Amino acid sequence: MANEEKDSVEYYSLLKDFRAEIEVQEGAFSLCFWLYLMSSTAFPARLIQVQSGATEGAPFLVLSEKKKMVLLPLGIVHKEAPETCDLTSLSEVPHVAMETEFPMEKWIHIGCEVSSDFVLLHIDGEIAGKRAMSPLFNKDSISGGLTKITLVCGGGDDNSLQGYVHNHKVLPLTSSIMEYYAKDPPLQLSIDNSSASEIEEGSDGVWSIVGGKASCRRIFSLDVVLLDAFSHPINKELEVIASLVYADNGAPVEKTSDGEAPLLASQDGVEFASCDRPSKMLHGHASFKLKISQLSSKCDNRMFRIMFHMPKLETYPFLKAFSPPIRCISRNRSTRMSSRLWKRPASANDQLNLSQLSGLDDETLELHHSSIHEEKLSPSSKRCRLGQDDECNSHSRTANQVKNVVRRSDSLEELDDSQTDSENPEARNSALKSTSSSRNPMSDATIFKYCLAGLTEKTLLLKEISSTVSNEELLSFSHQVSLYSGCSHHRHQIAMAKQLIEEGNKAWNLISQNKHQVPWESVVFEIEEQFMKIAACNSRALTQQDFELLRRIAGCQEYLAQENFEKMWCWLYPVALTLSKDWINTMWSSTSPKWIEGFITKEEAETSLQGSRGLQESGTFVLRFPNSRSWPHPDAGSLVVTYVGSKHTIHNKLISLDQMFSFAEREKNAKPLQDMLLAEPELSRLGRIIRSR
Repeated sequence: MANEEKDSVEYYSLLKDFRAEIEVQEGAFSLCFWLYLMSSTAFPARLIQVQSGATEGAPFLVLSEKKKMVLLPLGIVHKEAPETCDLTSLSEVPHVAMETEFPMEKWIHIGCEVSSDFVLLHIDGEIAGKRAMSPLFNKDSISGGLTKITLVCGGGDDNSLQGYVHNHKVLPLTSSIMEYYAKDPPLQLSIDNSSASEIEEGSDGVWSIVGGKASCRRIFSLDVVLLDAFSHPINKELEVIASLVYADNGAPVEKTSDGEAPLLASQDGVEFASCDRPSKMLHGHASFKLKISQLSSKCDNRMFRIMFHMPKLETYPFLKAFSPPIRCISRNRSTRMSSRLWKRPASANDQLNLSQLSGLDDETLELHHSSIHEEKLSPSSKRCRLGQDDECNSHSRTANQVKNVVRRSDSLEELDDSQTDSENPEARNSALKSTSSSRNPMSDATIFKYCLAGLTEKTLLLKEISSTVSNEELLSFSHQVSLYSGCSHHRHQIAMAKQLIEEGNKAWNLISQNKHQVPWESVVFEIEEQFMKIAACNSRALTQQDFELLRRIAGCQEYLAQENFEKMWCWLYPVALTLSKDWINTMWSSTSPKWIEGFITKEEAETSLQGSRGLQESGTFVLRFPNSRSWPHPDAGSLVVTYVGSKHTIHNKLISLDQMFSFAEREKNAKPLQDMLLAEPELSRLGRIIRSR
């Protein structure tokens, strides 16, 4: 461990300690280094200056008043620069500068090529500026005799210049700055937002997390990843600790009045103070399952942040990661606030199409068909999982939805003022009596526990239940959950649990051959075979791009562990099961036209709708699977329509497969899904995803 830590930081140094002794050869030299500037850095700032006799204090590399990196030529350094350079008047002297602002709190590679004939500034391996020096300017430059230069930090002793330097090199004339750009990049700890669950994110970017007493607080999940400057995960045997701090000043949050640690780590159902349970990194990732015991209301309504750091390395700000501001609330407060702020219209018969809803924050796409029957669903609170596609979240299903097969939801919570059967006491009592009279192997406590649990807890509970009950009993459990939660779309995920787990275990045993880890390249064939068998489709194989997305979902690199496989399987199995349905299977098998794209991200879909001259014509759409929805999330295996709206903006809407399948079973003469999509006013033509080979 000590050696790993030493290797990770031995080349990091404070910018104020920067010093480079340079032997000038043939009137020229090259210098490169990685630079990390804190956001507190004052500008304009003299980052590096010359320390050589009469030219001492002359600027070499500066940050202008517009936060642009500026490189000054040797002639300015040697002769023409005054002892006190006015950084605000750089336009009066020859120089090169980057066109954009210099990013703060991010590692940037800087390269400087300087001679009596030209100056060249490299930023992250690319030429940011070049300037040729005139013969008149060159006459008294360093080619005339200066052979040694010492460069030092120009920040002085006022601590206004705060930053770090990594791997600075004075290069031989025969070396390329580009070669050193790729060597030994620095590291940075970051939060992997795609891993987050059970977190609400407001429009202001503040996270809301349910915490407080043990009976109320919920588990939420977060991963941190150790990346190099090229965003590649780094496999180092390090530990990461999570702690709770105040968002305004970074001070540790106090214990509760009961003496409980403010941030708790949950392991195997047992809670520990998070500082006592560091998480070990695996393939650059460290996973956390946390609970917050301290409420913001108990701390003068101050907001918190979660700070992640590595022991003995916390002095380096780039090896710390901070969450956005967090407001820790009680369950009751969250419900009251949601019902007060956001409501849906009460009428169940208001049928809105795409054009009517365009521009609204919350949209519902209806696939119109005369035979689609009205279906009543009770309201359910909605939680927006951070890092997941914001266009779809089944928890937003509300009462009296009429003929909704496709919908979109964002960070708003929806509640219906109208009473549904589940809200009507007489109707609900009648339903409870009818179900209680039938055989129910599940206790009420188990049913309520599932209804209130987060995704991680639901997963563990379904694994436990599936191992001891039959498929019929599991279906009964899904019905009970739907009744108590007022949310029928949980049924599909519960019903598939037993088969998903059993087939997943068989697949992993076949792939791993009792090994802890297996090379990724050796398992892709078996993954494809399993996928095609479940999807009941032998005519369309997975592409290299599909496997790349699967690897990202699994969170692995060269090797696949069981934990990675399970992450991937919980996403892939519901997708394959969806594709096995007749309505969808035909569309997946079709490659001309390709109705359903392969496994693509939201960003890829939206980029495909942007041509060289802007957005494609209104009505252009593509179908994809949301890569952030994994079992047992109610939307796992669903389809998303990404399209260009009538106001030339891109929309993402979820196809509600549970309603679509039930409708298809009832109506033998139902239109194909592609026809129903094209019948929508704002969907007119199928787009294409252009992928590099």
